[in-house]
Amino acid sequence: MEELDVNVSSSEAFGIAEKIVLLSFISAVILMAILGNLLVMVAVCRDRQLRKIKTNYFIVSLAFADLLVSVLVMPFGAMELVQDNWIYGEMFCLVRTSLDVLLTTASILHLCCISLDRYYAICCQPLVYRNKMTPLRIALMLGGCWIIPTFISFLPIMQGWNSIGIIDLIQQRQFNKASNSTYCIFMVNKPYAITCSVVAFYIPFLLMVLAYHRIYVTARAHARQIRLLQRAGNPAEPRQGHQEPRQDHQEPRQGHQEPRQGHQEPRQHPPDQHSTHRMKTETKAAKTLCIIMGCFCLCWAPFFVTNIVDPFINYTVPGKLWTAFLWLGYINSGLNPFLYAFLNKAFRRAFLIILCCGDERYRRPSILGQTVPCSTTTINGSTHVLSGCSSVSKLLLLFCSRPAPV
Repeated sequence: MEELDVNVSSSEAFGIAEKIVLLSFISAVILMAILGNLLVMVAVCRDRQLRKIKTNYFIVSLAFADLLVSVLVMPFGAMELVQDNWIYGEMFCLVRTSLDVLLTTASILHLCCISLDRYYAICCQPLVYRNKMTPLRIALMLGGCWIIPTFISFLPIMQGWNSIGIIDLIQQRQFNKASNSTYCIFMVNKPYAITCSVVAFYIPFLLMVLAYHRIYVTARAHARQIRLLQRAGNPAEPRQGHQEPRQDHQEPRQGHQEPRQGHQEPRQHPPDQHSTHRMKTETKAAKTLCIIMGCFCLCWAPFFVTNIVDPFINYTVPGKLWTAFLWLGYINSGLNPFLYAFLNKAFRRAFLIILCCGDERYRRPSILGQTVPCSTTTINGSTHVLSGCSSVSKLLLLFCSRPAPV
């Protein structure tokens, strides 16, 4: 994101040992981001089944934005950090800073769109998701992810709106007479700091929290619903022995005798196994959502909190702290492929096929695994049958880690 005085002065310059450690760490982050995002893009481009999944368009666009961050933004920041000097001129400093703001904001907005897509598919109108999430709407959302950041990056930065009222302070920090060094300083005034932070982080963060909270609540509600359906369909199942179901046939509910006689296949699995499986699935779903939100908050919250606070405390935040928070945000571009693709079985299988040069061992008749626990359930299709399902929370977890197919 915007590099607010991340360049340290000579008094804060890193030592040789620190520079070696920093360079090794930064190189690993850049390499991880480039390879991970490239692999995601290649997997979707080569796999026809993955291209059928609507939300994968968001994931590919997210990977492209993160790839540009790792190629156009991180290397120059790393060189300046290690050399303690900016040698590429003032104009390129503005261009690089604008790209920094544009690409990192686009990455965050893509994460927001992915959460909204999953919320809309699972919580709002799952049966008509296919009709509502049309290619036009997807294109509009993707266009917004790239167009909106331009209004807080190239437009205000090139016009100098961010430096109104603090030009003298910026000029003081751009040059260091003691070390004869020049720095690519990007400082912002209070209006720009608030506007940029709200658009780039706080609004997307709020939407993501609401969306993933509703997804988790819906998963819990469906899990309770399936438990009630299982108890209603098998009132004698918790009891021991197999002679008690015969007594149920003597009850007044005559119309349910034949279904009860034919409904013995689910009883091959003990109730304890169903409960254990359900609990494990709910726990896994909660962990998945916590990992996604936890990584996002850990990477970007420190930077954007400091981004707003710094102008109100006369820009006294230490340069090394800015550097740490900035690169913590950059790390998110390397983590996104793992959070949104590597945790997906379909993507992992596609990655193995690519890395193993198309080894047939990793090919399956259906790479998407479209068979769901419910024999007739299609969440985003025309049917939605809950009875007979082993766990609806497992299906919701599937949507949390893999969007619904077209």
